Amino acid sequence: MTVSLVYKVVRKLLSIPRVLLRSEATKVAELLVLRHENAVLRRQINGLEGC
Repeated sequence: MTVSLVYKVVRKLLSIPRVLLRSEATKVAELLVLRHENAVLRRQINGLEGC
């Protein structure tokens, strides 16, 4: 159990620089994908309200 906890903590700590060092293009692409996903989910919700 302790090894599992240490492993998870180390993975989180190692992922921090990766997030901070991402390129601007990667951030823009992720933002566009999230906006599209948001629009799709809104359409689905609006479609359910009409039923």
